[in-house]
Amino acid sequence: MNDVDLFIPHQANARIIDAAARRIGIPLEKVYLNVDRYGNMSAASTIVALCEAVQAGRIRKGDHVLLVAFGAGLTWGSLVIRW
Repeated sequence: MNDVDLFIPHQANARIIDAAARRIGIPLEKVYLNVDRYGNMSAASTIVALCEAVQAGRIRKGDHVLLVAFGAGLTWGSLVIRW
């Protein structure tokens, strides 16, 4: 987790995101949140958050960004990208 510069989770619920980050040891300053502004946007939530993080200067060239998303049932996906 030390190699991850920014964690962008599916923006479903701030309490769940906070609990998950704490449980796996990601400092909250490395977590990007926008659920407070838009609510749960389903499949678009991680992509919108990624775009906002770039525009806000939270992601720089060479950063490792962890994206995690989930959907109905057992649908989920994750990836780490080097920006």
